Amino acid sequence: MFSTRILLNSASRHVSSKIRPRKRYIASRVRSSSAVASKSDDDDNNGKESSASPTMPVELQKRGTVDPVKIVKSDDLPVTFADISRAQVAIRGGVKRTISEKSHFLSDIIGANIFLKPEFRQFTGSFKERGARNAIMHLMNEYGSSLTGVIAASAGNHALALAYHGRELGVPVTVVMPTIAPLAKVDKCRKFGAKVIIEGNHILEAKEVAEALIEQEGYNYVNGYDDPPIVAGAGTIGTEIIEDVPCVDAVVVPVGGAGLIAGVSCAVKTLKPDVKVYGVEPEFCQSFNAALKAGKPVPAKTTPTLADGLAVPVVGAHAFEVARYYVDECVSASEKEIALAVLRLLENEKMVVEGGGASGLAALLPGGKLDRPELKGKNIVVPLCGGNIDTTVLGRVLERGLSADDRLCQFVATVSDRPGGIAKMTEILSEEGASIKDIYHERAWLYTNVDQVHVKIVVELHGTEHAKRVKKALLSKGYPLQWNIELDSR
Repeated sequence: MFSTRILLNSASRHVSSKIRPRKRYIASRVRSSSAVASKSDDDDNNGKESSASPTMPVELQKRGTVDPVKIVKSDDLPVTFADISRAQVAIRGGVKRTISEKSHFLSDIIGANIFLKPEFRQFTGSFKERGARNAIMHLMNEYGSSLTGVIAASAGNHALALAYHGRELGVPVTVVMPTIAPLAKVDKCRKFGAKVIIEGNHILEAKEVAEALIEQEGYNYVNGYDDPPIVAGAGTIGTEIIEDVPCVDAVVVPVGGAGLIAGVSCAVKTLKPDVKVYGVEPEFCQSFNAALKAGKPVPAKTTPTLADGLAVPVVGAHAFEVARYYVDECVSASEKEIALAVLRLLENEKMVVEGGGASGLAALLPGGKLDRPELKGKNIVVPLCGGNIDTTVLGRVLERGLSADDRLCQFVATVSDRPGGIAKMTEILSEEGASIKDIYHERAWLYTNVDQVHVKIVVELHGTEHAKRVKKALLSKGYPLQWNIELDSR
């Protein structure tokens, strides 16, 4: 079974010699979020004669928005549905078969039928187990008794998955982790029997150390998001989605190195071509959208993000080949939206999910990039791909979620520095049902009346409408306010 699609450019490829040679060029059919607006231009070309090649699909000839290019079969891609099917058989019984279940609370909030696939319930806390087990088994079949071990550079989920399944399958595992890796994950890797090497200030430096060990020790390197067996293992999520929700209309997948969305989109689009597949990556690391614009994987600007598991500066070459062939569109999610998604899952579903794992949901919540009329009432599946979040980080993320929800507000008010000055203001807060979480006096940096003082207050509220009432009440009593100043400046 195969399908054909068209490519929008023929940029150079980053395919290793182990992958079968490409027969044709592939151009992207994926739209980045910045390219969606250009769709309206397509209608102006309807009815006009196109100079496109007669080998092009009719609908693209009518649109007249691409240059004549060759058609490619899906069987020419680095990962095919056949690879995913083999992976599904190989890992069966070795990983948890998660079930996609409808969330009634989130469905009401979003205005669509939302189904959640809880991949964070895998033994090591993420979907990475699927690819890791498949990759190790693939190497065992290829090398047999000559397999000396596997190695990877990772700061988190991939290292955990590889360490655990290496122990289960009897294959020695070495993981090189940067100095920024959470200690809890380092300790878990050691408990799973992996040899842990702490080297490098970031993941790229750790990878250089790992590559040096490949030459010295003869290990096989396993890339956590780009090796074809890894992508194929991740793709088993897609086949399970179709089994659980045969009426699915759209799948929304978090995007980091693009391995997950490559596998899922390949499986979903092969089984149900009409299903829309959307990618979501953090605003602070849009490497997939950068690759779409460049036509090949390129470094993207990356800053620290709540979705740290998705902060991959350059998407995988193999994964990109597959993903841009199948994925319909990739959008971004802000830090505020990601924090709110983590909060919604914890409060409504009692699920603890890391920022990267909640990014798909973040784009669907009111105000997100996928909060669109055409998705209302549709059946949408969202993989929650990881739950390995440190307790301290979880606390900070939840507070950001509460502030994004206007349930935690900060303001600065100017009050009298005479006895009872603050008491009068707190009485107003009490009457309006606001609970004071924190309060701080500031005298030195107020350059107006000497008998006045700045008071910085954090209050717990019930939401946006409650926040508006509290603010209005304070202003009506003559208190000068600076309301949510730090939040508004983000």
